[in-house]
Amino acid sequence: MGLTQGELAQAAGVSQPLISQIQKGLKPVSADVLTRIAAATGTPMSFFDVDPADLPADTLAFRKKASASAKEVARVEATVREAYRVAVRLMDETKVRRTTLPVAAGTLNGDDIEDLADQTRAALGIAADGVIGHVIRACERAGIPVVPLVLLDSDGAGEEAVVGHSGVSCWKGTTGPSMISYFSAGSGDRQRFTTAHELGHLVLHPHRRAGLDPKQAETEAHRFAGAFLLPRERAEEAFSGPLMLREFAVLKRRWGISIQALINRAHDLGHIDQARRESLYKQLAARGWRTNEPVAVHPEQPTLVRAMLGRKYGEPPSLLQAAEDLGLHPVLMRSLAPDVAADPAPLRTAPVISLGDRRRRGARLQVR
Repeated sequence: MGLTQGELAQAAGVSQPLISQIQKGLKPVSADVLTRIAAATGTPMSFFDVDPADLPADTLAFRKKASASAKEVARVEATVREAYRVAVRLMDETKVRRTTLPVAAGTLNGDDIEDLADQTRAALGIAADGVIGHVIRACERAGIPVVPLVLLDSDGAGEEAVVGHSGVSCWKGTTGPSMISYFSAGSGDRQRFTTAHELGHLVLHPHRRAGLDPKQAETEAHRFAGAFLLPRERAEEAFSGPLMLREFAVLKRRWGISIQALINRAHDLGHIDQARRESLYKQLAARGWRTNEPVAVHPEQPTLVRAMLGRKYGEPPSLLQAAEDLGLHPVLMRSLAPDVAADPAPLRTAPVISLGDRRRRGARLQVR
């Protein structure tokens, strides 16, 4: 919750030295102190009875800004570990089956990552050349919980400043359950790319994380996300002919990928050089599109955790009862299981038309 020892002591009506001694294991904690802390923080007493998730340190992958304090990074890690603990317990109790993903090994080049993205599509039952209508559901059908998270007592604006971007992934060993989480849905195209990026970590890095430069890991996950969302064969068709911003906007509407990510995808595949890439980014900035792109893509909503809660607690599940049983703060419990009633329809999967074909047919795009 981001509280100091002094703040927690004051809220619970105990002394700060007592909190310090308990935290260091120098003094046992009494039932009275636990009751006071639970009441002061809104935490169920069952929280103190569960073991924290045993995740190896190098399997919780997220980018941290250089300015992020150790305290805030610890908050993110603790929040994700709690979510992972609960998700894995629910998966075990409700017998959720997990799909085996391809796993990378050794040194990878761009072609290797493209192939692994194709293999991942095949493992998830996604057509080799089609639009992925719902990225989150594709992961969840494979037994990978995708969960939205909040930092307790946060106004919602601080999480991404700590994480460095909006996604976090974690796994236990090379064969254990994995999880993807995000701290801010943002635009749908960004959320879809974030989910695919974290899926990339699950495929590329369980065997290769140790000793791998973090920047290299992020670069690989970015390449994977682009290849997963827009396979090379379709990208070659889509990027035929000269590429202007209006053409990238057409592709965004079709594939649910941001204009910026599409520019990077075209660069990765050699359809534009670095100078053209920089020019397009300058044009984006001049139009104010770096932070507010045209063509809306609706955010996706996860359903797996809520479905597991429904199996265990009935429909609609009592989230307060679930929080008590699972030893999780009610605010976190609600964030893990959003109401999906308003989830928009997935992207349509119309036939692919290359940009060259669009020009020949006289197709026009009006960007609003």
